[in-house]
Amino acid sequence: MPAFIMKEYTLEDLLKVGIITTTHGIRGEVKVFPTTDDMKRFKKLKHCVLQHKKEMIDLEVESCKFFKNLVILKFKGIDNINDVMMYKDCELFVTREHAVKLKKDEYFICDMIGAKVVTEEGEDFGVLDEVLLTGANDVYVVKREGKKEVLLPAIKECILNVDLEEKVITIHVMKGLLEE
Repeated sequence: MPAFIMKEYTLEDLLKVGIITTTHGIRGEVKVFPTTDDMKRFKKLKHCVLQHKKEMIDLEVESCKFFKNLVILKFKGIDNINDVMMYKDCELFVTREHAVKLKKDEYFICDMIGAKVVTEEGEDFGVLDEVLLTGANDVYVVKREGKKEVLLPAIKECILNVDLEEKVITIHVMKGLLEE
């Protein structure tokens, strides 16, 4: 199989875009469950990294099509179902250089997780634990020490600033958000 194993990748260098669920047909195609917010991004995907056990395998994407909520990918040089069966349930990543370009006020979720959350007055509020993708707007799940977690809508009225260099998110606590 023409794949190049890359040992210098760390998971911090990579962004997860999907998980191979199963094979598709007999010609080496795989069905991928996308973990990105826009599965049409796969149309522009030329290279990806597959994590198989402890190996990171660099693959070139030959073709892409869509079926229901899944993406069907064909990798260059993999032409047989037997060559891809072992990759079932494996994760697919892109390097940051091959990632989609973000617009203003867009961030990769993995870069935000663990950020310190502070109020506009500078008081510690908690730590960003998770981002829920709801469709209307994202929701930030903030863990608070000794208190109940808080769900913050990712809207401009609530999220005032995201500083990824300092890993700090400044918020305005909107009326009704805290039920203490």
